[in-house]
Amino acid sequence: MAENYFITGIGTGIGKTIVSAILTEKLKADYWKPIQSGDLEQSDSLAIENLISNSKTKIHPETYRLNNPLSPHLSARLDGIQIELNEFHLPKIENSLIIEGAGGLLVPLNDYELILDLIKHLNVQVIVVSQNYLGSINHTLLTVNALNQHNIRIKGIIFNGEPNFETENYILKYAQVSCLGKIPLLKNVNKQAIIEAGNYLTFEK
Repeated sequence: MAENYFITGIGTGIGKTIVSAILTEKLKADYWKPIQSGDLEQSDSLAIENLISNSKTKIHPETYRLNNPLSPHLSARLDGIQIELNEFHLPKIENSLIIEGAGGLLVPLNDYELILDLIKHLNVQVIVVSQNYLGSINHTLLTVNALNQHNIRIKGIIFNGEPNFETENYILKYAQVSCLGKIPLLKNVNKQAIIEAGNYLTFEK
């Protein structure tokens, strides 16, 4: 059964794109990055395209391509535009879809809407990417709490990077969400590593 999954992180730089690549390859899903803010010549969509091996995946174009590596609301303002929720439409496909967000849930899109509002607008379930560092329990539980408060479905959590059993166990016990896998730090990020990393996911559609 085809499903849509929005990949959000507990912050910036914790591995959403790597996790998105692993999920896209494992599920042979399509991929969509609604907003690319900066790095247009080395975008996340291009990274995914270079990391997957299957021939089924289709990379869908971004709704907004912004020139500056800043928060979407500011990058859009500098480009002389405003991000509007009604411009975002799920691709019409029969395949499953991996949707990669920008930063965390409370990243602003414009003066009054956040990534959280985009998830609600798209009406999709969420996979939370967490990474172990001092403060990650707080950031992960805040993310889960925000999703719950807005009645957004949570598929589960994926832990990415160096393991910490105590941290991971506490998060899962307190948050009462499923663990979809624990991906170790990948020494070399390439197509073969992405395929092999899929074995760390206990994922069912």
